[in-house]
Amino acid sequence: MTAPIDHQTRYAQRRARLASQLGEGGIAIVPTAPLRLRNRDSEYPFRFDSYFYYLTGFGEPNAWLVLTAEGRTTLFCQPKDPEREIWDGYRLGPQAAVAALGVDEAYSVDELDARLPPLLENRHAVWYPFATHAGLESRIDGWLHKVRARVRHGVLCPEALRDLCQPLDEMRLIKDDHELDLMRRAARASARAHARAMQRCAAMLRAGEDVREYHLEAELLHEFRRSGAQSPAYGSIVAAGANACVLHYRADTAAVRAGDLVLIDAGCELDGYASDITRTFPANGRFTGPQRDLYELVQAAQQAAIDATRPGARFADAHDAAVRVLAQGLLDLGVLNRNDVGHTDDVIEKRQYFRFYMHRTGHWLGLDVHDVGSYVEPTEAGQVCERRDPLSGEVIRERPSRILRPGMVLTIEPGLYIRPAEDVPERFWNMGLRIEDDAVVTDDGCELITRGVPVDPDAIEALMQG
Repeated sequence: MTAPIDHQTRYAQRRARLASQLGEGGIAIVPTAPLRLRNRDSEYPFRFDSYFYYLTGFGEPNAWLVLTAEGRTTLFCQPKDPEREIWDGYRLGPQAAVAALGVDEAYSVDELDARLPPLLENRHAVWYPFATHAGLESRIDGWLHKVRARVRHGVLCPEALRDLCQPLDEMRLIKDDHELDLMRRAARASARAHARAMQRCAAMLRAGEDVREYHLEAELLHEFRRSGAQSPAYGSIVAAGANACVLHYRADTAAVRAGDLVLIDAGCELDGYASDITRTFPANGRFTGPQRDLYELVQAAQQAAIDATRPGARFADAHDAAVRVLAQGLLDLGVLNRNDVGHTDDVIEKRQYFRFYMHRTGHWLGLDVHDVGSYVEPTEAGQVCERRDPLSGEVIRERPSRILRPGMVLTIEPGLYIRPAEDVPERFWNMGLRIEDDAVVTDDGCELITRGVPVDPDAIEALMQG
C-alpha cells in the first residue's frame, strides 16, 4: 500500500511536474486573485486563484509564485503586520512561508517589482496564464522593459511569451487521490443539502406554511456550512414552477406551491473543490402524471449518458446518447409532432429538440465548477471538419472530442425546459427539469459520487414524505 503524500510534498510534486514542461530557460509567473471591493469599505469574500492554489495550497490574497525550469520556487506574499492582522487576520509572512509551503525562498510582495526583473534576466521564455488576470500582461511588460534596458550590460531578454494555462489545464484535468477524496466529501455534503431542502419543502407545505425559493436556499446553505464547506461553489439555482425554464435563474422571492416542480442546482465548495448537483422534485412530494412522464424521460436520458461515460469513450458521447433518448421521448409524448418534424434521426439532424434542450450534457469539474481542460482530444486537434448548423446557418468547425481517461471528473446533466407554445400540449407547459450528477471516470466505467440524494422518482417521493 502506497504511503499517503503529505500536504507540502503534494504541491512540491505538482510544481516539479510543471517545471519540467517549461523548457530550457523557462520561467513561470502565477498570481493569486486580488481582494475585490463589494461596496464602500467592504470586500467580497476572498477566493484564491485556482492555478495558484493548485501549485501552492496557499490561500492568502496578494501573493505570487515564480517557478523556473530548474524547479526553483520563489513566493511573494504579504509581510507580517501585527496591526493589520488585528483587523484582517493572521498572515503567514515570508519568513515562515519557506518551511510551511516548501518553497525555496520567499519575500514580501512589496519587493515584487524590484525582484522580478533580475529573475527574468537571461531567461528564454516567460510563462503566465493568458487572459486570466486583468493587467497582468502590462505588469509583465513593465518588468521586461527593465530587463531590456540592461542588454548593453550583457543581459539577455526573454524571447517568447507562453500560455501557462495549457500545461496546467492538462495537469488539473486528471485528479489525484487527494483531489478525488475532497470531491467525494463535497459531493456528500451537497447531497445532504439537497435532501434537506426537499424534505423541508414538503414539510412546510403540509403544515400550511408560506414557502419561498429563498427558504429552500437557506436549507442548502445551512447544510453546506454544517458539513464544513467554506461556501457554495456557485450561485445556487432554486427555481419553482415556470422559473425553472430559466437556465441560470437564481433563488429569489417566488412562492413555491403544491403542484409545482422545483429545480435546485446547487453544490458546495470544500477546501477549494466544487460539487455540482441538480435535482427536480414535486414541491409537495407527489409527481403528477405529466410531471412524471417528463421526469422519467430526463432520467432515461441521463442513464444513457452515464452508460456512455467510460474510459476510451469520447466526452461528446454522453451528450449524443442523451439527445437521442430525449428526441425519441419528445416524439413519444407528443411534445414534438411527428407530422411536422419527422422521425428521431430527423429531430437530431435538424436540431428540433434544441428549443427544449439547449445546453450540453456536462462539463469538467474540479477546483472550478466549470473546470479547466480542453474538450478536444489533443492528439487529434489537427483533424477539422466543417458543418452548417441547421438552426443558425453558422458554419461550425469541429474537432474530435476528448477521449475520457480514469481520473477525469465531469457532470452528467440532461434536462428539458417546456415553455408555453401553441404547438406544445398544455399539460407540459412551464415545466423545467434537469438531473445532474458528478461522475469520476474509473477503469471500467464511471462512479457517481452525488447519489447520496435520490434520482428515482419513487425514491424522491419516499424521501419527501419521510
